[in-house]
Amino acid sequence: MIKLSKRLQRIADYITPNSRIADIGSDHALLPVYLLQSGRCPSAIAGELNDGPYQAARRQASDANVTDRLQVRQGNGLSVLNAGEADTVTIAGMGGSLIREILEAGHAAGKLEGVKELVLQPNVGEDAVRLWLREKGWYLAAEAILEEDGKIYEVLHAKLTPEAESLNKKLYDGSFLPVPREQSIKEVLLIRMGPHLLREPNETLIEKWKLEISKLERICRQLDGSDLPESAAKRNQFLNQIQFIQEVLQCLQTVRRSSN
Repeated sequence: MIKLSKRLQRIADYITPNSRIADIGSDHALLPVYLLQSGRCPSAIAGELNDGPYQAARRQASDANVTDRLQVRQGNGLSVLNAGEADTVTIAGMGGSLIREILEAGHAAGKLEGVKELVLQPNVGEDAVRLWLREKGWYLAAEAILEEDGKIYEVLHAKLTPEAESLNKKLYDGSFLPVPREQSIKEVLLIRMGPHLLREPNETLIEKWKLEISKLERICRQLDGSDLPESAAKRNQFLNQIQFIQEVLQCLQTVRRSSN
């Protein structure tokens, strides 16, 4: 049986057993092959745009002897999927903006009809994905953050439910954050940093945002050398972001110390 990386295993663990899955941007089809071999899913579709990864996915399916249950299709995003073919869609290893574009195009084309679950792993720009999910009536049921090979990944697990609006309202209520900011600012922080992740913080989450602060501070130093008014405005914007993140991190670290 295929052994998955920590990142792909976390995605696999979120998938509801017995779901028909469509893995978009499947690369070598490692995830769908594992799900079929482990018996977690009865059938799968692997979608890939570029010819090299598409051919690699076909070889993987053949070598694993799962071609009767795994369809490898070449196409852009959710165009490879027909309405009603999948219960779960997974998209991993892309930027959040691209994942949002794929979901939006698929939604507009009716490709998500019948899909009850999304498991998404953006490499960056997780806030763009969270916003799309909320706008389109998906409930962000769970999140995970993990480090592997020196990189930090977030995995988002969303479900389609009639109660999504009320559930999301509670989820994005930042009252639990003891920082001196109005609700609107807290909501922005939850969208950016993860509402579940902030409720159950771990060292990986804190490390991610310390690195983000370092990156923003480096950008601010670069902007110091510019006399352009827009550079000063950007610098102030980044300084505000740094302050917000620092306040949240201080709060999270205090909570973690008090709970230990």
